[in-house]
Amino acid sequence: QVQLVESGGGSVQAGGSLRLSCTANSDIGYIGCNWCMGWFRQAPGKDREWVAGLIPQGNSNYAESVKDRFTISKDGAQKKLYLQMNSLKLEDTAMYYCAAGPPAWSTCPTSRYRYWGQGTQVTVSS
Repeated sequence: QVQLVESGGGSVQAGGSLRLSCTANSDIGYIGCNWCMGWFRQAPGKDREWVAGLIPQGNSNYAESVKDRFTISKDGAQKKLYLQMNSLKLEDTAMYYCAAGPPAWSTCPTSRYRYWGQGTQVTVSS
């Protein structure tokens, strides 16, 4: 089965930066190059929310709360997904998950994300 593993989380002060990475195993195959790929997060007591994603066309999209602060990117050859997080805020504290899955008509609704990592914790302090 496809396995995703996140890393790069940790504790930082507000205004600091972190880069999260997600590595997929070799089972993802070539088709994975055209899959939906994204990052989600879940804070204590809150629902999971979408943070950023790459659609098959290659465009990146972001939640309004992180736009202009976070950048999503990928390295297809290495089967890795990244999330560069700058100007971190207290409200960014959450467990962050990477996810991937086949698109539907070149769109990536949450339901298309079939494979999920176990998460990496990001804690932002004042």
